[in-house]
Amino acid sequence: MKKRLIVFLVVLLGLVIMAGCAKKEEAVEATLRVGLVFDVGGRGDKSFNDSAYRGLKRAKEELGIYYEYIEPGEGSDRESGLRMLANQNFDLIFGIGFMFSDDITHVAREFPEKKFGGIDYTVQPGMEIPSNLTALKFREEEGSYLVGALAGLLTKTNKLGFVGGMEIPLIHKFESGYKAGVRKVNPKAIILVGYAGVTGEAFKNPAKGKELALSQYGQGVDIIYHVSGSTGLGVFEAAREKNALAIGVDSDQYHEAPGYILTSMIKRVDNSVYNTIKDTIAGQFKGGVHVFGLKEDGVGYIYDENNKDLIPDEVRKKVEELKREIIAGKIKVPRE
Repeated sequence: MKKRLIVFLVVLLGLVIMAGCAKKEEAVEATLRVGLVFDVGGRGDKSFNDSAYRGLKRAKEELGIYYEYIEPGEGSDRESGLRMLANQNFDLIFGIGFMFSDDITHVAREFPEKKFGGIDYTVQPGMEIPSNLTALKFREEEGSYLVGALAGLLTKTNKLGFVGGMEIPLIHKFESGYKAGVRKVNPKAIILVGYAGVTGEAFKNPAKGKELALSQYGQGVDIIYHVSGSTGLGVFEAAREKNALAIGVDSDQYHEAPGYILTSMIKRVDNSVYNTIKDTIAGQFKGGVHVFGLKEDGVGYIYDENNKDLIPDEVRKKVEELKREIIAGKIKVPRE
């Protein structure tokens, strides 16, 4: 209530100022109102959703936007959340996650005067994307290839692991890139794969993540790459218990288990949210599909003061060489 009162007073003050300056200025630019509906796991997942939120906060700090967000449950809550924001006069509305694809398409068609951004939007064959919807996608397989190569070069047991959240084509992209990177540098390595489930709940089940990780570590795996939202927090817990290594995803997850996170495959959801907002303010919003890979700095991996002692210089140089070859088109990373 206090927040709404403050917002009301600020708006009222703004109207008074505009009235006083009307003779001096033809128009005063309004603050962009941005709404966002989080994916399964919600804010605080320390991964995908939190990355989107960082982009939103940065836009508020640097561009002066007003924002609100919604954390949905399962099913129809996504569509109703998008529609509620559209009805509340938000100018730009984001749906975070592939499960929004159908819902955000329907709502965008209902509100052609609004603009929408779909993160990890799934393009259906034969479906035309509304002109007021920008579909923001990533080449996750490219970043996963690099962390796979890193794991393949550093494993001491020649056994590596992968823990996915929901078993779907999107997560298979991460898995495929990871396996390809491992095999590029270490063809003899064995890769164990486990998934937490087949529903959205698989992205928020740390207990299941720990169970899968303990099983893999128990079979001789010494590095596990997780792509599982907050389920991955269980993977990190297992890594600590077994004195093994894990690889984070979407954001830099080193601080979740310092000393046990080899690196993180970062997916710049924050940049895609921020840049879409910036383009909208500048009148340069573009509908359609936009894809971000290594070349566009949309994906990558972490190498900094926190983990540099875990990655020898010669290993880092090899991974950077592979990165350049992917950007140059010399290496085609499989997506499935």
